[in-house]
Amino acid sequence: MRFSTTNTSPALNTGNEPEAPEHPDYLRMILTARVYDIVKETPLQEAVNLNAKIGSKIYLKREDLQPVFSFKIRGAYNRLAHLSDEEKKRGVIACSAGNHAQGVAISAQKLGIKAKIVMPIPTPAIKWRNVARLGAEVVLFGNDFDEAKKECARLTAEEGLMDIPPFDDPYVIAGQGTIGMEILRQHDVSKISTIFIPIGGGGLVAGIGSYVKRIAPHIKIIGVETHDACAMNQSLKAGDRVLLNEVGLFADGAAVRMVGKETYRLVTSLIDDVVLVNNDEVCAAIKDVFEDTRSVCEPTGALALAAIKKYLHLHPETKDDVHVAIVSGANVNFDRLRFIAERAELGEKTEAFCTVIIPERPGSFMKMINQVNPRAVTEFSYRYSDPDEAHIYISFKVKNLETEVKEILDGWSAEGFRGIDVSDNELAKCHARYMVGGSRPVNERVFRFIFPERPGALTRFLEGLDSTWNVSLFHYRNHGDDMGKVFLGVQVPPEESDQFNEYLVRLGYQYVEETDNVVYKSFLG
Repeated sequence: MRFSTTNTSPALNTGNEPEAPEHPDYLRMILTARVYDIVKETPLQEAVNLNAKIGSKIYLKREDLQPVFSFKIRGAYNRLAHLSDEEKKRGVIACSAGNHAQGVAISAQKLGIKAKIVMPIPTPAIKWRNVARLGAEVVLFGNDFDEAKKECARLTAEEGLMDIPPFDDPYVIAGQGTIGMEILRQHDVSKISTIFIPIGGGGLVAGIGSYVKRIAPHIKIIGVETHDACAMNQSLKAGDRVLLNEVGLFADGAAVRMVGKETYRLVTSLIDDVVLVNNDEVCAAIKDVFEDTRSVCEPTGALALAAIKKYLHLHPETKDDVHVAIVSGANVNFDRLRFIAERAELGEKTEAFCTVIIPERPGSFMKMINQVNPRAVTEFSYRYSDPDEAHIYISFKVKNLETEVKEILDGWSAEGFRGIDVSDNELAKCHARYMVGGSRPVNERVFRFIFPERPGALTRFLEGLDSTWNVSLFHYRNHGDDMGKVFLGVQVPPEESDQFNEYLVRLGYQYVEETDNVVYKSFLG
């Protein structure tokens, strides 16, 4: 492993990408893919517990059981195995902070090819050390993926290495397509209704779709993305590839700002629908996979199952159909498990999260809690801040979210209490629940900021704050995620609003103003 200190980088198009036919015969390429030298045929496992709970027929394609705990090894190995002898002698390079890096490293080790992997400096040590353990030279460069990618392009051109793309390559696509071949071999094809596939750059859905639609065109191919990282869905709507300005990184294995050119071409004719899911739904699906397999998959690995559950809710008439979810990987950071556990029950709608304002007088607490009983209370937050009213956050277990929450809110209303369901309010879930109480100072505006989580990131954020305006509120909590989240209040006189808005743009962080959020107004103001 070494750190690269070069600061100049050429354009990303190096001219070293492998050539391929304009329209490859993907069925032939999948049937002849050279993946089984290193990968194993993963099981198609029935989700017994989940099926019993919701009355469905869901099967899990267990790509989390591959040697590097991800499907990425298929495409990486197939690409490397098809290099010419001259290309193998030159060596390979890839830019990745995740599963593609491990797939390339172990494939190169198996084939005796020199490999170099460029990763951003903030990459967790457990990830780059594992890549190094697999025999690749690790180059840590840049503060983010874009900087690392530029360095990868420079090294590719300078050293004549073969760049191994993560998704936009026919051999990579064909390697991933062997998953579809296995699924149709492992189950009665006539009974499979849909296959749900997570989408990042599009290699996985393009590969599986290329095989399945040729062999069993009745099977629907449904792609899955998160609401905040949906480049394929946006591209399909626009009729051309789009570049997203920002992407959410919770499902980091699918966090791609622009899908591949070849993958987009294929997907336009192969996909039947795209389902978008949120982080809470993904966390709930991680829990579902664990309860059926005792495996903790990564967020991207749970996208497909989260989408099936959502799809069944919208289309209950399909509950007797066979639905297949691709569990794409299990390389989850341990630090993320706290966040996943906290949000899983909200995602599966077995926990409600409410705020309530009650009179600050004896007996009010019991009247409030009696409306919740006999349900189990999972969180209760209160701090004295007003002689007349108490502001409370409370979460509790439910069996039917909508009907039970309405029943409780109506009960509180009958007692003269003011309750709000905030189960879907991001400000409440991320920040306000930990900081109940206080009073709003004059001219306060409040914002949620999001920035890449890395050592020193919070310090740099604080250093960027302008002392011209007084900071009146601040909350930060490390969720074990790739993105840091700060809730900030600043006193801004009305005559300085335009100046402050310009400052926000210069600050350069993604933000959402929450000054008009009902949670802020009711419980923090």
